[in-house]
Amino acid sequence: MPSGFQKKRFVKYLQQGELVAYPTEAVFGLGCDPLNADAITRLHVLKGRAKGKGFILIASDINQIIPYVKPLPDSVLSKIYDLNQEPTTWLLPARETVPKYLTGGKNTIAIRLVQHGLAKELCVLAGMAIVSTSANLSGSRPLRDAYKTRIKFQQRGVFTVGGCVGSSLAPSQIIDPFSNKRYR
Repeated sequence: MPSGFQKKRFVKYLQQGELVAYPTEAVFGLGCDPLNADAITRLHVLKGRAKGKGFILIASDINQIIPYVKPLPDSVLSKIYDLNQEPTTWLLPARETVPKYLTGGKNTIAIRLVQHGLAKELCVLAGMAIVSTSANLSGSRPLRDAYKTRIKFQQRGVFTVGGCVGSSLAPSQIIDPFSNKRYR
């Protein structure tokens, strides 16, 4: 587990518009402040990711996603809050004010109430949802280890917080809670 100092540094880097890496349920994630367009651009370049592709946001609770999603019916909220499921990213209707670089130009945004203890704590400490994309270059295998993530991305300006990934062997499933269609 990272020290309190390391967690504070993570939050400081995140709030200053820097790129960060952190453990999630299955892999290390790369992220940034979702409302920092410069950081999003640097994340696209770092990964070699297509600009038209949206991002997933992880959050500690529903309050952190309210600025990004339209009001949701209770039936959808109960699905999102069901912690007995495997890690799930939900495609939810995006507010009109959400930047297109987060949605990939779609009218939905991908949100996950993160179940990984440290990732959840980092969202709480930062007081915001965090962009979450796998720690890899596009087309490469995602990293599952803090040391390898630090070695791969430190020279590229990414701050990596220590910690271990969760026990999930695959990335989160992606589901539209209105149609129950599974995309991953």
